[in-house]
Amino acid sequence: MTSQAADGPDTVAASRRSKITPEREREFFDAVLEQIRECGYDSVTMEGVAASTRCSKSTLYRQWKNKPLFVAAALRANRKVRFVGIDTGTLAGDLRQVAVAAGDWSHKDTKLLQALGHAVTSDPELARALREALVDPEMCALADILRRGVERGEVPAGHPALEYVPAMMFGVLRVRPVLTGEYADADYLKGFVEAVVLPALGLT
Repeated sequence: MTSQAADGPDTVAASRRSKITPEREREFFDAVLEQIRECGYDSVTMEGVAASTRCSKSTLYRQWKNKPLFVAAALRANRKVRFVGIDTGTLAGDLRQVAVAAGDWSHKDTKLLQALGHAVTSDPELARALREALVDPEMCALADILRRGVERGEVPAGHPALEYVPAMMFGVLRVRPVLTGEYADADYLKGFVEAVVLPALGLT
């Protein structure tokens, strides 16, 4: 019996997968997400990503099985929390910083959300990965910011606008490209916070 046979198919597959370095994996993930932004989810193929990264398509299929699993893995690997660490000492100051942070990444992430829009409605795993990568971390960080404002007494705990702040912030990121063809950059979001979010909370 050969050593490969003795190890079994799972061990052999794991050995093959281990040949992909973290740097190479990141290259694959960056390539597929960028192609989705530029071409849309439906237009991206495993073959196309393989060609753009100069690897065999069998390498991608062996590692991730199919496109939805590949994209889900890329989304999770791309997870970043931009709002964590924002703590200016006031809720108004924190929300202004949230506007700046959101504006800095809105172009790439909003474009990705738009490109994945239809696909995530039909693929629960893809939808879950998208929420884990781009939505839930920021929602949790924003909830912490609002909680601290309540604890400092800046806003009453039962203020009706509190539960709508995340929808306001994320909603304007999604809707501005539809209304004007422009992404919500830092300047636009700072203006939105000053004119809409802070007054809704009774802050200045």
